[in-house]
Amino acid sequence: MRISVDTDRCVGAGQCVLSLPEVFDQDDDGIVSVIGAPAGAADRDAARQATVICPSGAITVHED
Repeated sequence: MRISVDTDRCVGAGQCVLSLPEVFDQDDDGIVSVIGAPAGAADRDAARQATVICPSGAITVHED
């Protein structure tokens, strides 16, 4: 699994960070970045859920 973020689309809602802080972080402007890879099935499920709850659709999960 690989996760990418379109920082131009990110609105800084932070739902991804709240759902999976081991994988997502926000800078001072609230723009999300990927800081790690999901470690285990539960985290992979949470990463997939982050794509659904992201209000701007900025997160993409690539199933490798």
